[in-house]
Amino acid sequence: MRIVGLRAQVGYRRPRARANAQDVFTPNILDRQFNPERPNQAWVTDITYIKTHEGWLYLGTVLDLYSRRVIGWSMNSRITKELVLDALLMAIWRRKPGGKVIVHSDQGSQYTSYDWAEFLRMNGLVGSMSRRGNCHDNAVAESFFQLLKRERIKRKIYMTREEARIDVFNYIEMFYNTKRRHGSNNGLSPVEYERLYVKEANKCLTN
Repeated sequence: MRIVGLRAQVGYRRPRARANAQDVFTPNILDRQFNPERPNQAWVTDITYIKTHEGWLYLGTVLDLYSRRVIGWSMNSRITKELVLDALLMAIWRRKPGGKVIVHSDQGSQYTSYDWAEFLRMNGLVGSMSRRGNCHDNAVAESFFQLLKRERIKRKIYMTREEARIDVFNYIEMFYNTKRRHGSNNGLSPVEYERLYVKEANKCLTN
């Protein structure tokens, strides 16, 4: 194999979470209230991993619970606190929330880091965390990852991280946010559902 330039394909195992020496926990303020009355009232965030022949590509996302829209995302070859901070920074930059926003996560080491808690505090965001080992407390974020893997990735292994990055970007921005219909949105896509909210809110202001 060496002479003819062939290499054996290395198998993949689920990455292990690293222990965190300094943990900052917050109570479950969201308490499975997954249907807020307006945008920028409650966001959920989580991390998943995607297989490539170069190794793992990690995806961090932030979703607005009102419309299920992905408002922030970040991808990296390492699962670090910077991954989740970059996703949240994108969400803040895009939405520019004017009031209190609950940001709900699990108790992963990236979310229990001091830097995460401090970033929430400095930007006027309210942290909330799932109970340990209870995935149902962050069911909406988990549901998005299931859709991504079922509708786009479909158990395939990308050749490179860049190929995976492009495909995930296209799914989020070109399909999921703008075209994918949701039962919780009365059959509308996340973008369409938010446009309807803005239209109705403006109508109320003019009456």
